[in-house]
Amino acid sequence: MRILIKHGHVIDPANNVDQTTNVYVADGKIAAVADSLDGFTPDQEIDASKQLVCPGLVDLSARLREPGLEHKATIESETKAAAAAGITSLVTPPDTNPIIDTPAVAKLIRKTTQDSGYCKVYSLGAATQGLSGEHLSEMAALKAAGCVGISNALTPIKNPLIMRRVMEYAATFDLTLFLFSEDPSLRHFGCVHEGSISTRLGLPGIPEAAETVAVARDLALIADTGVRAHFCHISTAKALQMIARAQFEGLPVSVDVAAHQLYLTDMDIGEFDSQCHVRPPLRGQRDMQGLRDGVRNGSISAICSDHQPHEADAKLNPFIETAPGISALETLLPLSLRFTDETGMDLSAVIARLTIEPARIIGIDAGNLSQGASADITIIDPEHYWKVAPENLLSRGHNTPFLDWDMKGRVNYTLLAGNPVFSRA
Repeated sequence: MRILIKHGHVIDPANNVDQTTNVYVADGKIAAVADSLDGFTPDQEIDASKQLVCPGLVDLSARLREPGLEHKATIESETKAAAAAGITSLVTPPDTNPIIDTPAVAKLIRKTTQDSGYCKVYSLGAATQGLSGEHLSEMAALKAAGCVGISNALTPIKNPLIMRRVMEYAATFDLTLFLFSEDPSLRHFGCVHEGSISTRLGLPGIPEAAETVAVARDLALIADTGVRAHFCHISTAKALQMIARAQFEGLPVSVDVAAHQLYLTDMDIGEFDSQCHVRPPLRGQRDMQGLRDGVRNGSISAICSDHQPHEADAKLNPFIETAPGISALETLLPLSLRFTDETGMDLSAVIARLTIEPARIIGIDAGNLSQGASADITIIDPEHYWKVAPENLLSRGHNTPFLDWDMKGRVNYTLLAGNPVFSRA
């Protein structure tokens, strides 16, 4: 199909495009981004006047719950929600059931994704067998099966020697290591940020040091091994400062932040609001401001959803017993657009944190509108207001602390390789 997307405000940070123009799509590829293209006869025209036209978003962390936890969500339900959120590529961590520690599981996820057809899904392979932190996985086989990196998900590797071996093995096969840095001994049984709120509520706290100690250890091992590493879901300003210093010194490290960490603090827990039970926990106001500064100055190069859908019952127990996580695919874009309004950050720079920058981290050709690139495109009405409510969410998970928030910015069209996979028309 040949598609003309006309009169839209095209923002393509990868090519420094930020202007009103047209996008021409032919055979699933970008034919041109220009005011005109000789000899182009479209089969379909999309009028994008007063709308943003951007590369499809790239989300570095979204749990789809399949295989193994289909009572929470499925690949089909969550990739459909991703398409409605303008996300055309996403990364799923290895903590499925069975765990992605064999090529067979990685291939199963890829085939199921292809059958659904809403979104491209890239898997992370397990760094250790069964995420046990004891025996290394067959990383070469996982890479051959299509995994774009390795991770031990939310299960920290306690033994520094095993972590060093993981890094050496990953570096050998040119795999990016995704790190969730948390010291399990310091975390202990904590469920919220350690501070005045945890004391008032009588909940066991997770100290800032649980993250900073782990980050310090990981940075030392990265310097020793030279592995390319990505820190996931950073939550404290001090840990970010350490990573930013390592970046300045030339270590091959990058970092992302979950969108909710830019808006919520431990104060939002209120009276035991389990929708605010997340991991890493919501930190204090200074940490939130430090993360916001990191997005603005570029030390944080990607904003992700950290999507973790749950069934309603998972959030109904006493706070400490509830499942951590937020259903976040459909709030990623509007929260990011709100960030530009609140901070004055350039819109193109924020779009870069959602497109080309995360694509570079996982080494895929996505997040850009270059000629010949896959026509993964999202068209956004930046002035449309909508309310976060269960009836407005396509994800099976409705567990979000943003319920009843008014959001600004809604996706009207999403194209995947030139094929419309979502449309409000």
